[in-house]
Order: sequence, then C-alpha cells, then structure tokens
Amino acid sequence: MDALLALHRRSRRTVVGLMSGTSLDGVDAALVQLDGSGPDLTMDPEAFVHIPYPTALRDLIRTNTDPASSSVQDVTRLDARLAETYAAAVDRVAAEADVDRGTVDLVGAHGQTVCHLPEPADCAGKDVRATLQLGNPSTLATRLGVPVVGNFRTADLALGGQGAPLVPYFDRVAFTAPDEARGLLNLGGIANLTVLPAGAAPDDVRAFDTGPANMVIDALATRLFDAPHDPDGRHADAGTPDHDLLADLLEGEYFRREPPKSTGRNDFGPDYVDRLLGAAQSRNLSPEDTMATATLLTAASVYQAYAQYVRPEQAIDELIVSGGGVHNDTLLRMLEEAFTPIPVRPTSDYGVAPDAKEALCFAVLAHEAVNGTPTNLPSVTGASARTPLGSLSVPGP
Repeated sequence: MDALLALHRRSRRTVVGLMSGTSLDGVDAALVQLDGSGPDLTMDPEAFVHIPYPTALRDLIRTNTDPASSSVQDVTRLDARLAETYAAAVDRVAAEADVDRGTVDLVGAHGQTVCHLPEPADCAGKDVRATLQLGNPSTLATRLGVPVVGNFRTADLALGGQGAPLVPYFDRVAFTAPDEARGLLNLGGIANLTVLPAGAAPDDVRAFDTGPANMVIDALATRLFDAPHDPDGRHADAGTPDHDLLADLLEGEYFRREPPKSTGRNDFGPDYVDRLLGAAQSRNLSPEDTMATATLLTAASVYQAYAQYVRPEQAIDELIVSGGGVHNDTLLRMLEEAFTPIPVRPTSDYGVAPDAKEALCFAVLAHEAVNGTPTNLPSVTGASARTPLGSLSVPGP
C-alpha cells in the first residue's frame, strides 16, 4: 500500500507503454519518462522495441478473432499467454534503455483486441456495448512486480461511447499547435484520424476510424504473394488501381456511417478480404492491380472521410502520419496525391517515432490514470461524460 501511495504522489514516473494492434504483427513497447499532466505533461522517450508474435501465437489470435472459429478455452488461455508475452516485452525494452526493471514505476498495456462491439445490442434482455482485450493486467502486474493499467476502453463504453479511438488524448497533449490546425493520421491495422484545431481544447478535438489501413493490405499480401506485408508498397506500385472497383468499395456501409465511429476486424477482417478478392477476380485483376486497388482504398477512404466529415467545419493545414503504414512508400504517395496541397509529414519530424507513437500513448494514458485525469474525449467517442480510462492492477506484497 505504501508503494501504491508513493506512485500516486509521484509526479515524474518511468512508464512502459505496450501496444498490440489489429494487424497482429506483435507487441510494441516504449519506455518513457513522464512528468506532469494534461497540456503541461512532458515526455522523454528512452527506448522502443517491437517483438513479433511467433507464428503459432499469431495464428491462434487470428483464429479467435473470428466468431466462427473462436473457442472460450482458447480465449481464456490466450489471456494468460499474452500477459507472458507482454512481460517479455517490458524486460526487452528495459534492457534496450539500459535500466533495471525495478526502476519501472508503471506499465500501460492496451491488450490484444479480439472483439470490439461498440454499438448497443441485446444481451439477455439488456442492450450493452462491449469490448475484449486479452493479456490479463493482473497476471502481468504479478509477473513483473510492477503496477499495470489495462482495460482502457471499458469506462468510455460504460458511458455510451465507442471506446475508441483512444489516441486523440495523446495527440492533443503532444501535437496541438497554437497557430495551425493539424490532422494526425495513424496507419495501423485500422486508419484513424484526429483533427486538432489551433490551440485545441478537449471539446474541440474530433477523431474517428476512417477504415482499413494495413489490415486489408497485409491480408492480401499473405494470400496473393505469400508474404506478411507488401514491402515498401512495391507490389501495389507495380499495379494499376481499378477505379470502378474502388468506387464500389467506397460505397461500403462503414464509410457512409457518420462519426463518432470505430471499426476493426468485424468490418474489415477475413470476410471483407474474401469479398474484395472475389470482386477483383471477377474483373480479371492481376495480383498487383488488386494490391494497388486495396492500397488506394486506404488513402481514398481517409481523404473521403476528411472531405465529408471534417473539412466543412475545420480544414487542416498539415497531415502528420504515424504507424506501420509510414513504411509503405506507395501508400504515402497516394496520401500525398489525395491531400495536395496539404503537406503530409511523418511524426518523426515532430520528435515522435512513427512506430512508437501508440505504445507511447498507452504509457501516457496509464500515467494519467494514476493521476486521476480524464482521458476520454466525448467529442470523439460520443460518451456522455469525461472519465479517467483504465483500471489499475497491483502486484502482491
């Protein structure tokens, strides 16, 4: 108890943030020194590592994101197995920073989403919104001997929100500019866009998932080229997008849904890829043309979302991009062409490594949870009120 009180009283903390996203590629871990809260928060990143999932673990997670193939036994075991994986990631990033694990004050672990159901639906006579992230925070805290904050989405859902996206709080404290409006685009498995007016207050921020990013591209790379992703976008660059198919895809239900909204494998998982491949084959598209069309779908759906739901009220002066998609040269070129004359720049131009941003976000959210600072943004999620996000798990004595 004394250690927990000391953690609450401490302003400056050494925090590890952990993120494993819908692309199912592995775990990102960032170790960072954090001090203060809200707009006064200061951040000093010290190390970042990415640990790929072993093939067997990745396949088991993927199997259990599909309702047709998931099992309650597998999900229960994965909850413990992923906690062990996250513990190894904490040890790895601490070693990378050349610090002892005992000096880590706090861990923020998003967990691996296997099901996200933000729209209310009947459950035994009561409408509920629900989400499930695996990688048990209590198991992780006990394994590490370090307090862990997890379950970041559930409080917002309980207040009628989407429980996503969660990164906009980080975007606001790290990227708000006094004299220009900025768009922050994260290209993970899903693409999400945050809009920050100049000097943005919490109620000024808008953000939502625009649609797929790497999720569909990576799935097609696996099926068409027996590769986990499209290196540098080279397969897409060798093809020609089919604009008729693209137009059909952009008429999809999710793209026509107004924010607040969030998405994941339920909308853009294996069934979606099956339908896209079937449409491409009916048009006799080559694998490269199919990849080019899917890559352009990401860029075009981001711009379409901006044009429909953002620009009429708040045009942006620049688009700042993070996530694994920054390594896809073809995707970035398509984004630049779509947003011209708005410049498109990586977060590294502003001191934040594109691959580390989401892990840093969950370090910040954990730090703010201990501070008692509300970090959901009702203007983003549709929740009825602001609230701190995450639940704290503490190790035993």
